[in-house]
Amino acid sequence: MKIFTSILVVLALGLIIFNITLLDFDHLFEGNSIVALIGIAASFCAVFILLIFRMSKLIEEKTKNQ
Repeated sequence: MKIFTSILVVLALGLIIFNITLLDFDHLFEGNSIVALIGIAASFCAVFILLIFRMSKLIEEKTKNQ
């Protein structure tokens, strides 16, 4: 499961980088830029959710061993 979540985190970070390249800083809230901003926000949410999931699995393993 650790490898799977790591792969998903890397993919989400790749999506963040890709969406940053789509931004038009002159017209940030128009056209494709707003779609890119939404994609960046969604990717950040995915990264945070995956990191929380990984932390919960680590806590679960530590409590099982005690």
